[in-house]
Amino acid sequence: MLERIFHLKAHHTTVRTELLAGLTTFLTMAYILFVNPNILAETGMDKGAVFVATCLAAAIGSAIMGLVANYPIALAPGMGLNAFFTYTVVLTMGHTWQVALGAVFLSGVIFFLLSIFRIREWIINSIPMALRAGIAAGIGLFLAIIALKNAGIVVDNPATLVGLGDMSQGSVLLACLGFFVIAALAYRKVTGAVMIGILLVTGLSVAFGFSQLDGVVSMPPSLLPTLLQLDIAGALDIGLLSVIFAFLFVDLFDTSGTLIGVAQKADLLDKDGKMPKLGRALLADSTATMAGAALGTSTTTSYIESAAGISAGGRTGLTACVVALLFLLSLFFAPLAGAIPAFATAPALLFVAVLMMSSLAQIDWDDLTVAAPVVVAALAMPLTFSIANGIAFGFISWTVVKLLAGRWRDLNPALLVLSVLFVIKLGWFNA
Repeated sequence: MLERIFHLKAHHTTVRTELLAGLTTFLTMAYILFVNPNILAETGMDKGAVFVATCLAAAIGSAIMGLVANYPIALAPGMGLNAFFTYTVVLTMGHTWQVALGAVFLSGVIFFLLSIFRIREWIINSIPMALRAGIAAGIGLFLAIIALKNAGIVVDNPATLVGLGDMSQGSVLLACLGFFVIAALAYRKVTGAVMIGILLVTGLSVAFGFSQLDGVVSMPPSLLPTLLQLDIAGALDIGLLSVIFAFLFVDLFDTSGTLIGVAQKADLLDKDGKMPKLGRALLADSTATMAGAALGTSTTTSYIESAAGISAGGRTGLTACVVALLFLLSLFFAPLAGAIPAFATAPALLFVAVLMMSSLAQIDWDDLTVAAPVVVAALAMPLTFSIANGIAFGFISWTVVKLLAGRWRDLNPALLVLSVLFVIKLGWFNA
């Protein structure tokens, strides 16, 4: 049966190899089970329900990817997008988490339609690679400032906006230790480095009395507090158009980049360098986003950590299906997830930020018409505490600088239209 569904022999792999690859991928991305509920709970969402929604969204997305596209790529609620959901849409813009879930659902619907009607290629090709790299770096900086805040390293200061926290606090020292351990283990290529760091800090936190552990295994919490609580009508407000676009934009490029990068590593590209069944993979991603929003979590997306499983030999959708089963088993570890404090997940956020900043290496720093807009986009995200604002500033500055420099041939209709829309949004509909 497995041979018939996944074509293992044609991909030169075995069931044992696929099982090991699935376990490897799961261990490298399981930190999302602890990080996502912590972030979304700040909106007022029930932490236990978000934990269940995270497990189910990851399981559904990974299973669809494995069974429909037959790719060894796992999905889960995306880092950066969960922070945007909480800190920008809800806590800064003042929308309810129900409306934010509605915006996530609508972005998934649009992504689904773009995949069916093949408009995706036109959009992706119209956005310069350098601008995409700047946006990725900006999301990294956004995660970094959230991580430093959650760790207590950076605090608010009325005179300078931000300042240094009390570095003698036990929680701050444990957060620093966690980051050092994760970075060192990742350098040594230890599988599950991020999860090991989170669990180490949590264990020390419990030992020193900073947090409390009320068991490890139990029946899953109720999903009812978040199930089908999304407010789609509220998300259709014109002030939320840029929010929906930000969810869509980041997911679209993040997913496309991840799929191509992972497929290249697994030698799944055809002779023209294109990815067969890319449409199916994108449909799996968009379907998972809609399902996740209905369950009660932020945008579900493909994970670059899938490369770890591919390095272990994973070549088919069986790898992704194994990840899906492991996420379902994780439903019974809710007490452990509930005991993990924010300062224990902060090192994971900071480490992800480090990885995302590497995209700046692709920038041609000698070309100021490229470098200036990229820096603007990257800095605007953490300093305005909004991914959407960073995208808007990046598009506008790219277009204006190119025009004033006489490089209008570098622009295309999509860039011009989006830039005008962002100017209108920032000037008249900036909630």
